[in-house]
Amino acid sequence: MSMALKAGREVVEDYFGLFVNRRAYVVQSMRPHAENGHYYYYRPKAKGGDQPLCLSEDTIRRHLEGAITVGLYAINPATQRCKWVAIDADYKGAMEDLLKLQFYLTQDCVSPALEMSRRGGHLWIFLQTPQLARNCRIYVYNLALRLGVPVKGAGLAGDSSSGTAKYVREGIEIFPKQDELRRGEFGNAIRGPLGIHRGARKRFWFYGANYTLEEQMAYLKGLRRVTAAELGRFIDGKSMPMESTRSQPQAASPGQDGQRGQAVFQILERVTNLRKVGRNYVTRCPSCAEAGRFDDLHKEGLWKQGVISWRGVACLCRNGLGVGWRRSGFTLGQRSVSSISSWRDGMSCVAWNRVAQ
Repeated sequence: MSMALKAGREVVEDYFGLFVNRRAYVVQSMRPHAENGHYYYYRPKAKGGDQPLCLSEDTIRRHLEGAITVGLYAINPATQRCKWVAIDADYKGAMEDLLKLQFYLTQDCVSPALEMSRRGGHLWIFLQTPQLARNCRIYVYNLALRLGVPVKGAGLAGDSSSGTAKYVREGIEIFPKQDELRRGEFGNAIRGPLGIHRGARKRFWFYGANYTLEEQMAYLKGLRRVTAAELGRFIDGKSMPMESTRSQPQAASPGQDGQRGQAVFQILERVTNLRKVGRNYVTRCPSCAEAGRFDDLHKEGLWKQGVISWRGVACLCRNGLGVGWRRSGFTLGQRSVSSISSWRDGMSCVAWNRVAQ
């Protein structure tokens, strides 16, 4: 079956109104990464400039017709609200968990749409008017906890009796992934529905309608949307489970902070002038800044700033290395800075060592 389709004006407008909540977006690469074969997403920019492109109806048309594949952000940072919630599951037994969630959502008179995916599926919930991202997450997180559906990375696997956080490697992912966005943040994007997954080389449809763009959009438009009053009733008396909160310190483990029970080091509390680039926080290495270091590499514009990435903290200047291994928590301790050498060889940054002690 050919992946090329024609998207009419009405289909494009309906799609834009249903799924687009902010003009920032990402595009999936047309070619796989040379080393790992992944098709990564990137922020598209205008030719000959650094200004990111804004999502338009023409962008959506090209997405639906198969020319490009876009990723959409859930939260509008101006309001901290979203139009939809998406539950992504792509692990063994994922479809069983999605069907369980779908059934219990319908018991609340919610009409979720189940989208096919490569290994599992996506379950979409649409809102009558944009609602606070935090409230949407409270609803889905508590439902998952009640049903024993694991939430990836959140330590939620249906057992809240122990009160102990446990990292869950395989579970559902909930979009939006953040309660709110800080200035300059975008959150996490999810592949726009009805587009072509470049890795799978196919288009994934919703189960509720025939496989044409017109009938798919008619089906989605006809679904009942959750009202503000209903959402308020669903979350009345509920809050985000402790293990899933964004700012919760991560539990220490041997070899990371050196001593169990010691206060967890939060790198994002120790550095300033941060900017968000994809999943990374970027800033100047504090050790170099304190020393006024400006060597040949800095003059050439290389390794000008240190990178605090999802894999940890790294000073990319020639003078050193500092690494922590907790996303969001970014733990960093005496032992870890000297024992991990995955970024580059060299001495550990003085600033990292001092604050870690």
